[in-house]
Amino acid sequence: MNWKLTLAYDGTDFHGWQVQPDRPTVQGALADAIERVTGERVLPQGSGRTDAGVHALGQVASFRLNAPIPPANLHRALNRTLPPAIRVMGAEHAAEDFHARHSVSAKTYEYRIFRGEICSPWLARYVYALNWPLHVERMLAAVPLVVGEHDFTSFAATDPDLTTRQAEAADSGDDSDDGPETDGPGNVRRIFASELSLRETDEGELLVYRVRGSGFLHHMVRNLVGTFLDVGRGHFAAEDIPVILEKRSRAEAGATAPARGLFLDSVEY
Repeated sequence: MNWKLTLAYDGTDFHGWQVQPDRPTVQGALADAIERVTGERVLPQGSGRTDAGVHALGQVASFRLNAPIPPANLHRALNRTLPPAIRVMGAEHAAEDFHARHSVSAKTYEYRIFRGEICSPWLARYVYALNWPLHVERMLAAVPLVVGEHDFTSFAATDPDLTTRQAEAADSGDDSDDGPETDGPGNVRRIFASELSLRETDEGELLVYRVRGSGFLHHMVRNLVGTFLDVGRGHFAAEDIPVILEKRSRAEAGATAPARGLFLDSVEY
């Protein structure tokens, strides 16, 4: 039977999604929990590989089991077995051809920036605490300029170890290759929506960036955020964004924003 799980997790203490030797990962913890519950060793495939420190509100995983266990029972049993930082939000049987990554039609990521004077310790693990002066109006003008189909090489991580990581992924059975998302030719991706908003919380004001797209390159969302922040600081103008895209060079864009502010919000099929 093919299974689909929807997961939420605090990525702070994990070395990302993909299983790694001698390091805690979300995929590894989930595989261990499934084995303890069912006696079967499987490697659940995620909708994408979140990096170390990145969180998820709606990660999706798929795998096959021989055990004839009802979905409600598997749901309860996994949550009793998994570490508290990982929760199964839903468990269901899936169509035979469903695959958590290959079947994706769109994903939404959210990045949270705290704008207060003092960031509460209860919030610090989940935001980029940043009290630099920012020209938010300029950022609002820049953010929509990435909507559409573009080559996002300027916003992709420079990865000299890609060949090694691909080999390790193949050995582990993880069929993803270049970062969190890999669908689409080369570094071309389609962004459906790119929005920036202010959100009030009990702890203070959050500047929230949300982006929905067909797929995302390694560090792409964090590099977009870092570049938009540079627009807010006056290092770039909003109209520089199309130029940065056209240059197709990582050196042209801004710094990579920290992982702790990033959430995989949802996955569409």
